[in-house]
Amino acid sequence: MKALRLIVVLPVLAACANSGANYTPVIDGQIGPNYSADLAQCQALARSQPTVGTNTAGSAAAGAAVAAGTTAIIDNTGSNVRDAAIIGAVVGGTANAIQNNQNQEVIVRNCMRSRGYNVVG
Repeated sequence: MKALRLIVVLPVLAACANSGANYTPVIDGQIGPNYSADLAQCQALARSQPTVGTNTAGSAAAGAAVAAGTTAIIDNTGSNVRDAAIIGAVVGGTANAIQNNQNQEVIVRNCMRSRGYNVVG
């Protein structure tokens, strides 16, 4: 049950702070009058890419299958297999959501660079 809560909380955590589509890059040099509008447009572009999507579900399923299969071979107890599947699903889904979050940051950085900003971080 705790694992299920993590899957639900993950998108909320990913949407917070200076990460993913909310990322604000470090700019070296002058920031012109269009900076705020450019940043908002680049962040909106990044938001069009989901943090949690079909790949996340696939990664969660793969993680569950690998963890459950390994546990079934090593220690074939019903509750251990179930628990391993839940943990594997959380790990697989979380890893994919983190990767998607990082991809959104790359979109913001590249978008700002293409608008002429010297993005250093």
